[in-house]
Amino acid sequence: MPLGSRAAAFAAFTASIVSLALQSAPGLAAEVPTLPGVTASQLAVTDAVPATATPASDNADQILDQAAADQADEQVAYPTLAAAVADQSIPSNTDEDMRCLAGAIYFESRGEPLSGQLAVAEVILNRTKSRRFGGSVCDVITQKGQFSFVRGGVMPSAPSNDDWRTAMAVAKVAMKDAWETDASNALYFHHRSTGRAAGQRVASIGNHVFFR
Repeated sequence: MPLGSRAAAFAAFTASIVSLALQSAPGLAAEVPTLPGVTASQLAVTDAVPATATPASDNADQILDQAAADQADEQVAYPTLAAAVADQSIPSNTDEDMRCLAGAIYFESRGEPLSGQLAVAEVILNRTKSRRFGGSVCDVITQKGQFSFVRGGVMPSAPSNDDWRTAMAVAKVAMKDAWETDASNALYFHHRSTGRAAGQRVASIGNHVFFR
């Protein structure tokens, strides 16, 4: 074989040996084949344990619930009882206890000063809390022999007029405890014209005397 051909053959043989050595040498990683639809970053986190997270909708609900609770706990400081009454919105779909309380205010004390109307409401709410007169506002009002405007355990229907709207607003003020009255701890009241009843007198407002 000519010398040039031998040199070329030796060079080719040497290149083959080097190539095999590089492919089998430890520590030299082969190129990772690319998988369709999978990125390198996805391959890197395949074995990672996903962190527990609260869904975004749950977080939003918690924030709204907390905001509602904060708003409910916030006590508005009114300069006067009239301002507190004027600030109350009257929804058309009021619950039964609210309507019963407004009815008692209307039939017992319409035309009285706002403080007197609120005091009537306070007596009814105090009776509800005491559990000696009934478990709800309507139970307290319809209890036999307690309120003269109740007939056969049924309250009469109130007309939709300015006095009724005022009674509804006063009822809301009382239920929200948005204003303090002189009769805040009274359990009874009577009209001045009916004479004096037994018990500790608490206040005299308008045409009513309040006591416990």
